[in-house]
Amino acid sequence: MPSRERIYRSEAVILRRQDLGEADRLLTIFTPDHGKLRVVAKGVRRLRSRKAGHLEPLTRARLMLARGRNLDVITQAEAVELFTSLRGDLERLGQAFYVVELLDRFTVEEGETQRLYDLLLKTLGRLAAEDEGSVVVRFFELRLLELVGYRPELFRCLGCGKELKPQDQFFSVDMGGILCPNCGAGRKHAHPISLAALKVLRYYQRNAYAVAATAKIRSKVHAELDRLLESYLTYLLEKRLHTPDFLRRVNELATKAYKAETTT
Repeated sequence: MPSRERIYRSEAVILRRQDLGEADRLLTIFTPDHGKLRVVAKGVRRLRSRKAGHLEPLTRARLMLARGRNLDVITQAEAVELFTSLRGDLERLGQAFYVVELLDRFTVEEGETQRLYDLLLKTLGRLAAEDEGSVVVRFFELRLLELVGYRPELFRCLGCGKELKPQDQFFSVDMGGILCPNCGAGRKHAHPISLAALKVLRYYQRNAYAVAATAKIRSKVHAELDRLLESYLTYLLEKRLHTPDFLRRVNELATKAYKAETTT
C-alpha cells in the first residue's frame, strides 16, 4: 500500500483487546492483506460508542483505518460475523481463544497473510458450527505449523534418515519430527509417540479437513496428542500458552458435573 495513502480499508478478525487511557482500546487484529496489526479504537469504551459492539474479540469486521504516527486508528467498523454460538459454550469459546492465541504467537506484524486468514476464518466457523472441537483444533495446529514453516517430519527418521517402520517412535521437539527407537531413545527433548498417534498426525497432515474429520480417534490418542503438540508448540514459542490450562479446567469441571449427575 503506497505510503501516501492515509486512509485504507481492511477486513479483520479481532484477536484481543487492552484498555488504553480513559475511553480508548488497543486492539490486536489479523487481516488478510496487512497481517497482524496493533491499532487504536478511540472512544470505544464510552456508553454511546457505535463501534463497541463491532470490535469485540472473535469478531470478523470490515474496518476503515487512518494511518497514525505510531499506531493506526479505526475510524469505522462494521461487524460481518460474530460467531455468536461460541459465546454460549465455554469449551468451544476456550478452543476459539486457543486458536487465536496460537495465531497471535506465531505471527508478526505486517505482511500478506491471506492463507492464514482463511485458515482462521474456517476454523472459527467450524467451531461455531459445532464440529468436533478436538478435530477442528488438531487440524488447525498442523496447518498453522505448515504455513509458518514448522511442518513436522512424520515419515522418515530425522536421525538416520530411514523410512519409519510401523511401530511406536519418538517425537523430537527440537528437531521437529520423528526419531526411530534407535535414534530417539535417551535423547533430550524426544517424547515417546505411539503408532496410533503417529497415524493420526499423518492422516491430518496429508488430507483436507473434510477427509481428516471422518477419522474415528480414541480419547486416549487425543490426550496423547494434546500433550505432545503442547510440548512442541511451547518449545517453538519458548513460552507456555495460556489457554490449554483453561481448557483443562473446563474439562475437569464438566467431568465432575457429569459424575455428580450420574450418581444422583
